[in-house]
Formats: sequence, structure tokens, C-alpha cells
Amino acid sequence: MLRPGKISRRSVARTAVTAAAGYTTLAGTAAAIQDESPQTTAPAIDPDFKISKGRIRQSVMGWCFNPMPTSDLIGHCLSIGLTGIEGIDRKFYPEARSRGLQISLVSSHGFATGPVDRGNHAECEAKLRAAIDTAAQFQCSKVITFTGMTVRGMSDATAESNCLELWKRVIDYAEMNHVTLCLEHLNSLDNSHPMKGHPGYFGDDVERCFDLVRRMDSSHFRLLFDIYHVQIMNGDVIRRIEKNHQLIAHYHTAGNPGRKELDQLQEINYPAVMAAILRTGYTGFVAQEFLPTWADPVLALRHAASVCDI
Repeated sequence: MLRPGKISRRSVARTAVTAAAGYTTLAGTAAAIQDESPQTTAPAIDPDFKISKGRIRQSVMGWCFNPMPTSDLIGHCLSIGLTGIEGIDRKFYPEARSRGLQISLVSSHGFATGPVDRGNHAECEAKLRAAIDTAAQFQCSKVITFTGMTVRGMSDATAESNCLELWKRVIDYAEMNHVTLCLEHLNSLDNSHPMKGHPGYFGDDVERCFDLVRRMDSSHFRLLFDIYHVQIMNGDVIRRIEKNHQLIAHYHTAGNPGRKELDQLQEINYPAVMAAILRTGYTGFVAQEFLPTWADPVLALRHAASVCDI
């Protein structure tokens, strides 16, 4: 039986995604999704709910809430009890830190311009090194990286080798700065919107991504386990977390299908997933990365925080 990742790479043509330049350039993307018809009946949620247990350290992916002003989002995070933020313009890092939030993840090169293609190596290396410097400056221990898009005619072995070659050029610099590079696995099946799925993405099989992490053989290179993307491409989320937790350094959430709220209309049992994460001894961040469709996006974020505060 073929793996989902194998099917996708051979059945979906390489897609040029101009929005993939980086998370912080996606204001129009998120706004367009929020223009969809909002869910009319949201689950009951205390409008004053604030995280109380705190066993899961929660963060938010800021671009999902564009065009909300970042300063406003920072304030909402504080009122809900989130302790981190990521996916915002770096010019807001000082404000986030001064107001009490940690930067949970620093962006680097985009997911379309990755090291699969050796022609991207110089750009990827420069952006990763700059991101590592930024992370060190703002006391953040994680920087994101991606494989990039499949190159037509290139073997999987060559693509993997190209990725490892680039990452090994920067891993010593990451280690020296006490920063972990986090490879994100993405789904390639959802082609309904450029930020709900990424047709043509090479690292669309989470088991391949785990293997790349193992081959890097560095405690400063780990997987960003996006629960939404894994559910779509591979499933068996809890078992994969339990089996591979030592290779995971960051988590993202979203409801499936649609990358929407963590509510009763999606299929992932988030309290059970959070419990599984806690059983592994994980103490890092879980970032909310869903695209709000409710009339009140802040209430949607508050609800997601309540779901994960187990």
C-alpha cells in the first residue's frame, strides 16, 4: 500500500505558492479566509475564560488573526493566559517581550523556497542564520525550517540529501546559539487554499520527516509536529506522538477539515492529544494555528485555549 505522501507527490503537479515567502506576509491570506461565512453557533464558552491549569504552554500563530493589529492580539493573548506568540512581524518582538509574552518560534525561509532545490541553499542558509540570531536576541529557542517543494525529475534520495546538506551547514551555528531548528511537516492534499494545504511539498510524509531528523543526528534539529497536517496525511496522531516524542520540539493545532476552530465540527480529539503530549513529559509550546471563522475570532481563540487547558 502506498503512503499518502507518495501518492500526493506523483499525482499533484508542483505548485508555485507566492504566499509562501514567510508567515509574516499572510495578512491578505488570513483575511480572505475570515471573510468566509462565519459559524453561526459557537460552543458555549465563558467569555472571561482564562487558562488556569497551564500544564500545556500555549502560544498563538499570529498571522492566522490578520488583519487584527498585532498589539491587540498581544493583549488578547495576555487576557486569555497564553504565554507565547509566533508568526508575527519581528518589529513586534520587543513589544511582545516587554508585555510578558515569549517568542515561541522564529520564522526563516518560506515553505516553497526550501533546500530540496540546491539553487535555494544560499538564500535558505542566510535566512536561517539571521533567524538564529533573532531567536538568540529575543530568548527564543526555536527556529522553523521546511523542505521546500518537490523538484520535477529529482529522486527522493537526492531531495533528502540536498536538505541534509543545507541543514548541516547551519546546525553548528544553531547549537552554538542554543537554538533548535524545527522541520515542519505539511499536508499536500488540501488544495482549497494555499494555507490549508501545500500541493507539491516534499516533506508531506511525517515518517520521512522523522527519518530526516534522525539522520541529522543533532539534539538541536527536531520536528515541528503540526497535528492538523499529520491528521490529514498520516493519521494515528497519538501513537505517532508516543513513538516519536523525543524527536518533537514544537506543536501546532487546527481543526480538521478546514484548518478551523477546535470545535465540535472537526474530527481531532484535542483533549486526548494534549493528554498524550503531557504523558511524554513535553514542556515546550503548543501553538494555536487555526483560521478563525466565528464572528468573534478572540472568542474562538479563547475556546481553543480552553480545549487545550487540560
